[in-house]
Amino acid sequence: MRPRPPIQGRGIFNGTGLIIAGLAVTLVALIVPVWSYEDRSATGVDVLNAETVATLYGPLSGPDRDFVTKVRLAGLWELPAGRQAQAKGTTEAVRTAGRHLVEGHAFLDERVRTVAAQLGLALPNEPTDQQQDWLKTLDAAQGEDFDREFANILRLAHGRVFSLVAQVRAGTQNVLVRDLADDANTTVLDHIKVLEATGYVDFADLARDLAAGSTPPATRSPAPPGPVADPGAVVPLTPSPDPGYPLPPAATGPPTADSP
Repeated sequence: MRPRPPIQGRGIFNGTGLIIAGLAVTLVALIVPVWSYEDRSATGVDVLNAETVATLYGPLSGPDRDFVTKVRLAGLWELPAGRQAQAKGTTEAVRTAGRHLVEGHAFLDERVRTVAAQLGLALPNEPTDQQQDWLKTLDAAQGEDFDREFANILRLAHGRVFSLVAQVRAGTQNVLVRDLADDANTTVLDHIKVLEATGYVDFADLARDLAAGSTPPATRSPAPPGPVADPGAVVPLTPSPDPGYPLPPAATGPPTADSP
């Protein structure tokens, strides 16, 4: 038998198929980024909804839980920092600022542990690496260097958390978190004022540091409410008798060139 002649159109069809397939891949590549972009437009709301759980005190969001954690973390390093200022500060203003930190965070730490227990949230029991580094810096500093480091490190930290407190207070749907934010706002503002009253805050450096960006979240949001161990206390705490802080303002600034 004579062999069949090759089908002339087969190569054309194969080539056409490759072209169509290529065009399809290109079209998908163009469409997928558009879909992805549209999906991202509601990412913030979607994440908020996904992280929010119901409690007896109102919905509890991921940012709410992160805020509760950060209140605890603040006390874990600012209480020791305040005690150092009371012991090492060279001016009455620095020692007064230290006393405000100790009393304010003793009160807040008691509050946050109560709130965490009511919401079923676990709390950290040691400061973050950055907070521990700040404490090491204060440990090593002496004299006026300590006063300056104390005022600027603590003022920067309070400036960063001040906006966080306002954001949580404005958006939370949880009654306990809202009340905790009120107490935190009063405490942080008080501390900002007494730190500035030391006279050591470098506002130019502070503005640059704050503009450079906020500190990344220290921890991931704690798990939703559920059975947890007692958060416990890392340091012995003496609650402030009144969260209104009826304490005298710091009045004595650092020594000046004209001082005897």
